[in-house]
Amino acid sequence: MKKIIAGMLIVMLAFAASGCQTQSTDKKGALQEITIGLMPDVDSMPFIIAQEKGYFKEEGINVNIQQFKSAMDRDSALQSGNLDGAISDLLAVAFAKAGGFDVKVTSFTDGSYKLIAGANETAASVAALQGQDVAVSKNTIIEYVTDQILAANHMTDSDINKVVIPQIPTRLEMLQNGKLAAATLPEPMASIAIQNGCKLLSSSDQLAINPGVILFTNKAIEGKKTEIQAMYRAYNKAVAYLNTQARENYIDLLIEKGGFPSAAKDALLIPTYREAALPAEKDVVDCIQWLNHKDLIKQSYTYQDIVTDILVQ
Repeated sequence: MKKIIAGMLIVMLAFAASGCQTQSTDKKGALQEITIGLMPDVDSMPFIIAQEKGYFKEEGINVNIQQFKSAMDRDSALQSGNLDGAISDLLAVAFAKAGGFDVKVTSFTDGSYKLIAGANETAASVAALQGQDVAVSKNTIIEYVTDQILAANHMTDSDINKVVIPQIPTRLEMLQNGKLAAATLPEPMASIAIQNGCKLLSSSDQLAINPGVILFTNKAIEGKKTEIQAMYRAYNKAVAYLNTQARENYIDLLIEKGGFPSAAKDALLIPTYREAALPAEKDVVDCIQWLNHKDLIKQSYTYQDIVTDILVQ
């Protein structure tokens, strides 16, 4: 009798384990889709790799990637509810919150932003741009970095003539065609310009500032926490891939899927990516102070107002 009871217990435990496994699989298979907006810059590369190498699929998550050429178009899609999250910047987060649209930063990114002088310009320094046309995208990370570069060189934005060109490819084209003295560009557009004869004057790397981030809407954070955490696990796998694989193993894929011009294949400078983590408090504080100083927002947001630590494992 004892043997029969023991046998029945073993069978019951096996069924229970099987049921738990099925429940876990079903739960993993039932993850909601995440829609995320990307820009044509190096911050997008881990997402492209995670998609194409199947890392999202391994984590049971479907990530719908939407490509944008301007920050304005990306932010419009975010606020209209067409995106759960986006590669963005601290300024965009503050603007959204000030406008009553709640978003939070979930991690930093590893992009670089460079002030580039045109090939035919005699300017060999930032100071030599005095009174010249410099292209930016207004009230974005690009303008913020430009102003920080100016400040580091004892200049203000009144010392140059800012020309507002929101679309990154258009900004690059006008710089290369000699219609601008200089432009601030993200990678890979900055390296393409340099390869084509333009000159690096300064960069966010040289200033050790890092205002690029990944953000999600509060709705997504509350309703898709498990999905976002799965996305980040896949993101970190892509980071490991990019940091260990030879460039030739993925460069063609990045050019094709990232919306980069073919010239980026040779020019593109690929950073050493870091696993997803929260931005430095100084980066957040400096951005908010810049926005307040320019009277672009009235609120003095704290680090906790901008950043959430619940998503990065």
